[in-house]
Amino acid sequence: MKYNNSKRSVFLPLMLAIALAAGIYIGKTLPGRDDYQQHSNIRSKNDKLNLILNVIESNYVDSVNRNDLVEAAIPAILKKLDPHSVYIPAKDLARANEPLQGNFEGIGISFTMLTDTILVISTIPGGPSEKLGLLPGDKILYVNDSLVAGKHISDERIMGMLKGPRGTNVKIKLLRSGQKELMLFDITRDKIPIYSVDVDYMVNDHTGYIKINNFAMTTYDEFMKGLRELKEKGMTSLILDLRANSGGIMEAAIQIANQFLKEGQLIVYTKGRAQPRSEARATGKGEFETGDLVVLIDEWSASASEILAGAIQDNDRGTIIGRRSFGKGLVQEPVPFADGSGMRLTIARYYTPTGRSIQKPYNNGFEEYFDDLNERYNRGEFEVSDSIHFSDSLKFTTPGGRTVYGGGGIMPDKFVPVDTSGISPYFLKVRSLIYRFALKYTDNNRMVLRAFTQPDDLGKYLDKQPLLDQFINFAATNGVKKDPAGLEISREIINTQIKAYVARNILDNKGFYPIWEKIDTTLKYAIDFLKK
Repeated sequence: MKYNNSKRSVFLPLMLAIALAAGIYIGKTLPGRDDYQQHSNIRSKNDKLNLILNVIESNYVDSVNRNDLVEAAIPAILKKLDPHSVYIPAKDLARANEPLQGNFEGIGISFTMLTDTILVISTIPGGPSEKLGLLPGDKILYVNDSLVAGKHISDERIMGMLKGPRGTNVKIKLLRSGQKELMLFDITRDKIPIYSVDVDYMVNDHTGYIKINNFAMTTYDEFMKGLRELKEKGMTSLILDLRANSGGIMEAAIQIANQFLKEGQLIVYTKGRAQPRSEARATGKGEFETGDLVVLIDEWSASASEILAGAIQDNDRGTIIGRRSFGKGLVQEPVPFADGSGMRLTIARYYTPTGRSIQKPYNNGFEEYFDDLNERYNRGEFEVSDSIHFSDSLKFTTPGGRTVYGGGGIMPDKFVPVDTSGISPYFLKVRSLIYRFALKYTDNNRMVLRAFTQPDDLGKYLDKQPLLDQFINFAATNGVKKDPAGLEISREIINTQIKAYVARNILDNKGFYPIWEKIDTTLKYAIDFLKK
């Protein structure tokens, strides 16, 4: 899997009418001209698409591929419905489903490109690469006897070479620091887990922190494992981070909400034109029904994230902190096709316990719908909560008397603006170099760094290193001159990000987040809020 430094959501919507899709594939002949008039009056109106395809196939001036026409027609049809109903071609469906299934099939490494060479960042615990002895820092030069170093091969193609069906083999040759000869590994691909819980750790003696990046089939089990471990460490308050979580499987969000609510409390309900009202209620068997709870959201929190946040808010169970969420209140259902493709079709809307739909409008076109976040930014919503206005018709009241709004995302109880205090022109110029420097520094100092197994110990070591001075020189060699005024503004954010990325390269997310916390104003606000 490619190692990403930032998370931004990709929304995966759903399905189309089966009868229409089936109609595309049914009926291969067109009536003769003499027969057309007598048969046309008994044709179903819904058969027009199939009829058009038959006419084109029989009479068009050039030869055409019927399947190509079908592949082009289905997305066009779905675009007439809503922003989240989509068609997924067979070549893309497996990858689109990977985050929801919680696994993929491959060799089990996270990698990045360092000077046009595949650098292993980490091996997935229990995966085939770890079992065979691949190590972070290894540089992959050959894949199945094909040279991949220095060839400017895209990440997409590399992933295509390394991933593959379970049980198949891939041979790689790699260069390891301290070894003169290339090392050959014959790796049998296997199921590789994709973790949807980034991290769980104690931010202080009593407060735990869990970050969920999406909702998949494995999310609930991952969450419960983290929750129980934190409780064993003395956790009495929990910060649940759903920022940049674009959603996923609704059932996972419902299962997690159930851990916080009392028996009978409504979590969410759905209903649609062909779908009767369906409710999900708490069972009363949750493992964190009474401790202090904070949920963090932002403009990229969507769908299942909003279900969970809405359930907590509408039942007066906890405090929502951050910025207004995305506003996706549509439920999709997958429909697979025999050729390996599939659709995700919107079949219902979901509603929070007070009865609000948080789906933002899309009647002015999909372009405006997806540009909504830019519009929020332009009108100052990320900096001042007073810039957000809802009509009284969208106002709802919780059992505890709190006013909440529908019609466009979850409004937090406590607003935290985007922090721009450390942003300078110098930072904007060097921002893309920070991760590159951290990667290079890690690679050059791996023997020393890998001796640290605990985040605190690694963090203390990095605090003593002249990372910022080295980075300034690195940036200068990459065309960005030293800027004392800019450094005065951005010193802390640059230095902290460098240390966080180095720690991630060594200890993965359990090393990254405790350091990043120092510049995370929303998380720091939540920690202080729980101390009051």
